[in-house]
Amino acid sequence: MKRLILVAMSFLSPLTSFFSSLYANPTHEVHLKWIHTSDVHGSLFQYDYLKKRNVNGGLSAIYAYTQNLLQEYGERLILTDGGDCLQGQPTAYYYNFIDTQSPHLVAEAMNQMGYVCGAIGNHDIETGHPVYDRWIAQCKFPILGANVVDMKTGKPYLQPYHIIKREGVKIAILGLLTPAIPYWLPEQMWSGLRFEDMVASSRKWMEIIKKKEKPDLVVGIFHSGYDGGIVTPEYYENATKMVAEQVSGFDLICYGHDHLAATHYLKNREGGEVVVVGPTSQGKRIVEADLVLTLDKRGRVVKKQITAEVPFIRGERREDRRERNEIADEGADVSSLHSPLSSLLNFENTFSSQRDTLKKWVDQPIGRLSKPIYERDAFFGSSEFIDLIHQMQLDLTGADISLAAPLSFDAYLSADTLRVSDMFALYKYENLLYTMRMTGREIKNLLEMSYGLWTNQMKGPDDHLLLLDLESGNERRNGLKNLSFNMDSAAGILYTVDVSKPEGERIVIQSMADGTPFSLDRDYRVAVNSYRGNGGGELVTRGAGIPHAELANRIMDCTEKDLRYYLMQRIIAEKVLTPRKLNHWRFVPDEWVKAAIERDRKILFK
Repeated sequence: MKRLILVAMSFLSPLTSFFSSLYANPTHEVHLKWIHTSDVHGSLFQYDYLKKRNVNGGLSAIYAYTQNLLQEYGERLILTDGGDCLQGQPTAYYYNFIDTQSPHLVAEAMNQMGYVCGAIGNHDIETGHPVYDRWIAQCKFPILGANVVDMKTGKPYLQPYHIIKREGVKIAILGLLTPAIPYWLPEQMWSGLRFEDMVASSRKWMEIIKKKEKPDLVVGIFHSGYDGGIVTPEYYENATKMVAEQVSGFDLICYGHDHLAATHYLKNREGGEVVVVGPTSQGKRIVEADLVLTLDKRGRVVKKQITAEVPFIRGERREDRRERNEIADEGADVSSLHSPLSSLLNFENTFSSQRDTLKKWVDQPIGRLSKPIYERDAFFGSSEFIDLIHQMQLDLTGADISLAAPLSFDAYLSADTLRVSDMFALYKYENLLYTMRMTGREIKNLLEMSYGLWTNQMKGPDDHLLLLDLESGNERRNGLKNLSFNMDSAAGILYTVDVSKPEGERIVIQSMADGTPFSLDRDYRVAVNSYRGNGGGELVTRGAGIPHAELANRIMDCTEKDLRYYLMQRIIAEKVLTPRKLNHWRFVPDEWVKAAIERDRKILFK
């Protein structure tokens, strides 16, 4: 018996060794480098057409950065984008609406970058079907949106996911968009589309991907913030964290939309690790993830190690620029310089004719202001900056009342010649102008919510006037607790905001601006931008209390073009525009507010 056992062992030993080496011993590692951009907002070059100055970031600097990595990683370098490419800079606007026959510059630039795929963003949808359909068709890579559904067919309007292979590793990339679109944008922008819940959609497509594709790695590229934002019974704005935790199967999720740079290491419902990471906007920071995959002899992934960071993209350093200028002054070819700098220059030079066209367009003089105006004044009372918008909205629509908010945090227009580019300081994104029917009570309730987002309840003269958040470091809020573009003031009515009172009791409306009585029970014609009129920021839904399903019936009129266009036409017609305060509202009590304004102004604007 003992001999029989020994014979059997001698026979099995080679097989044991064979299977042990086959399944247990890894053969090699594959190191992938994943670069993800999001919320570039038309920042293609190292030049800000709004501020008329050179800046860091932009696709040209990212191109230089990735070209340097390409030398080391080759096809193991993977570049994806998370949407919001088509609004924010004249680079996009010009090819969205002015020159619609040439190839779209944003598509051309992204093709030059070598993107593998991208996701659609809400600001891409906001440009309207003709624009984003043309841009998508011109991109040489798929634009993903698994939860964007064609209502006629019930199938995805965009490609839901994309499969790539790198050194034997099969990767599935799933794209998703925040489902808030119908609650923010006019229906003509997204007609024929439905936007599904992100958790439900990703769960459905994860099952399809696993069954049909059997990938080694699943990556999500989402145009939705990490968590929170606006949460209603109808939609969850920023659902990335929720998807990562509730839908098993993702290894890496790159997100955007909230413009907040962060890296999170989470566990899904089955205990698997998910790396969740997002960059900022304008190409100032990117997602850079390292994926080290261990494969056995049969090519199966037996181990995954993923780390990520969000580095700043500085682009051309001062010493690089100095070297370039010296070489150029001598008449030499700057392409002989080191790789990152020459890549940046080559990228920008590739589009030199488009850049020249853009500069001529944005530098066109359209008129002038009689005095400088500052958006920062809008936080502390009636201001020339916002009242210029109010007056234009009232004049365009013939409405009784106008609602408007600071759409940038600290824009400034000088008394010098105004140019096309200055209009983007007033309106960074395109908005149509609605005339809506609202009751006096709805208007008051909307303002109560607005100033509740805006102001602190002061207990005495030493308190802050504004609702500040100086600890979180949230770059998008600039020291405020809430987003400034949801801080609506009104014109056409005379009212005070008593900051010693709690929200709900602050607004006292004395009369219409012409002195006639104001009634809570009367219907008024109200001028609002399309973002607000469609429920953006929830001021007309949660604040005024108008059900979202009723909003379409409240819209009495809508402009054909965006607000920026009408303001530009007004300046051209008047030649010299004289901004003035309407003084339709103010903060009280006066003895508390005056000192608080000075303190808070110094805190916010140094």
